[in-house]
Amino acid sequence: MAIGTGLFQPRLLAAALFALGAGAAAAQTPANDFPTEARADYVFACMAANGQTPDALKKCACSIDVVASILPYDKYVEAETVLSLRQGVGRQATMFRAANFEEMVADLRRAQAEGEIRCFY
Repeated sequence: MAIGTGLFQPRLLAAALFALGAGAAAAQTPANDFPTEARADYVFACMAANGQTPDALKKCACSIDVVASILPYDKYVEAETVLSLRQGVGRQATMFRAANFEEMVADLRRAQAEGEIRCFY
């Protein structure tokens, strides 16, 4: 088969190489990668607590990167949900203050503390 025809056409070869590269890049993406929305939500809340400055933006973005490197996203969501439900009143809120939820909240707190140490000091 001559070059420029069939499977050796430059466009097909380029498309095949691109597809292989995209597959390799997807395989290298961490399993616990946080969605952009979750990262942005964390950064907005962090900046509300630490100031609306470019320096706070850098530190808060660094902090969520550290949290994401330590805690899988599903565990992060579970712990954030428990913390949110604890803010309520009544029997249901009390249920989420039970000892069986302490470990997941503690994992989140440790990840956040690591982010604070690495990024804010």
